[in-house]
Amino acid sequence: MTSENTNSAGSSAAHIKSVESLDQSNEMERGLKNRHVQFIAIGGTIGTGLFLGSGKSIALTGPSIIFVYIGVGLIMFLLMRAIGEMMYSDPSQHTFINFITRYLGRGWGKFAGWTYWIVLILTGMTEITAVSTYFVTFFGTFGIDLNSWKWLIELCFLVALTGINLIAVKVFGEAEFWFSMIKITLIVGLIVTAIVMLIIGFSYPATHIEGVDGTVSGATVSLTNITDGFQLAPNGWMNFFMSFQMVFFAYQLIEFVGVTVSETQNPREVLPKAVNELIMRILIFYVGALIAIMAIVPWRNFHENSDGSFGSPFIMVFKYAGLDWAAALVFFVVITAAASALNSLIYSAGRHLYQLASDSESPAMARLAEVSDHKVPAKAIVASGCMILFSPIINAIPGISGAFVLFASAASAVVIFIYVLTMLAHHRYRQSSDFLPDGFVMPAWQVFDWIAITFFVLVYVTLFLSTDTIGSAIAGLIWLVAFGGYCLLHERFQNRDLKEALQQ
Repeated sequence: MTSENTNSAGSSAAHIKSVESLDQSNEMERGLKNRHVQFIAIGGTIGTGLFLGSGKSIALTGPSIIFVYIGVGLIMFLLMRAIGEMMYSDPSQHTFINFITRYLGRGWGKFAGWTYWIVLILTGMTEITAVSTYFVTFFGTFGIDLNSWKWLIELCFLVALTGINLIAVKVFGEAEFWFSMIKITLIVGLIVTAIVMLIIGFSYPATHIEGVDGTVSGATVSLTNITDGFQLAPNGWMNFFMSFQMVFFAYQLIEFVGVTVSETQNPREVLPKAVNELIMRILIFYVGALIAIMAIVPWRNFHENSDGSFGSPFIMVFKYAGLDWAAALVFFVVITAAASALNSLIYSAGRHLYQLASDSESPAMARLAEVSDHKVPAKAIVASGCMILFSPIINAIPGISGAFVLFASAASAVVIFIYVLTMLAHHRYRQSSDFLPDGFVMPAWQVFDWIAITFFVLVYVTLFLSTDTIGSAIAGLIWLVAFGGYCLLHERFQNRDLKEALQQ
């Protein structure tokens, strides 16, 4: 049967089941309101990279970085439309990973489930380290040295955020709402500052900026700072292509909204809104911020420091605007962004471990597949939090710390495999009898699915082109072959044993 015939058969057979009927096995509470999900989606697209890392991306390829952000944003939007369509068809699922199991088999589902949970834990470890580092930097601007207390800062943040996740899902949603509000306020403040400077033709002298080596040249705020001498690849085509992977990693966790659907009120009304508004958020918060930054600070003024770091464009802009406490302001928001990411990672890791435990035949794992009186997977959340707690211990051991950095960067690379499997699962969904023609349908799926898959593969290929990322690329590939091969073989042997048992 051809794809068209299969799809046609599926379309005529499938019908939209009510959320209530699908929720019979869903023990979670639907405590997330529309505003929670909207701001969770916003929070998923705005990380610390925008506030601290955008200087490096601007220096890499100049004003054309705007087009890179738009292009990668469109691809990530396709990913979210695919996830959104599948979650719309069955909003009782706790994670989009379940659709990989359903449409690609238990082997790939097991690989994706465990891989994604490990990625969340490793990313959580890096985020808790980042939180303490930013916290120390924030208080350092006031002359307070907290370096010796980093371990306690990490412990306090982790306990507090785990506690938020344990109370109730609506408490988590409320925390993310306010975390996102703080980040949005700073970005809007940046854009408004740029507009005012443009209108009055603001000029500033050469200034020393905290976190930037030497003195940064003065300039007049103007859109010509972006357009003068514009080139698509001013620093070479290799740097231009490398910028795609940097921007791609900045968008990671955008898929997080696909983990909240089973706990969202009116999911079939809220989910399409949250997904469809992603493009507008990308244009405002990423592209708008970058245009504002480069209108104020000529892109050629972004240079690598002697230690390999780059100054924060946000600190530079607000410093030029006359805010001497700009560094403290930005690092306060960065702490918020990192805490928000960690909060979301704990939430997501808890749900994924709960799902893995529910699917496991192990009695020990079954204990994690329990929901507390507050309707949250408390044991899975605590177990995930305890794993993240190993971060300060690992960082204290020099030999292990170096290996951990490699594993953490490899974890980011491995997410690409999850995205590819998700798009393949969506392709199978559209050819299955589950397809809902009246659902949240992704248009031109035959083309867009393969465009997204091709892009993800190309991003992974670029990891082999840089000495900074080739180690993580190789480690990720080894993980795919080793663990992916094990999961597929395990499923094959299980199916064979089951078939033999039935024949007997």
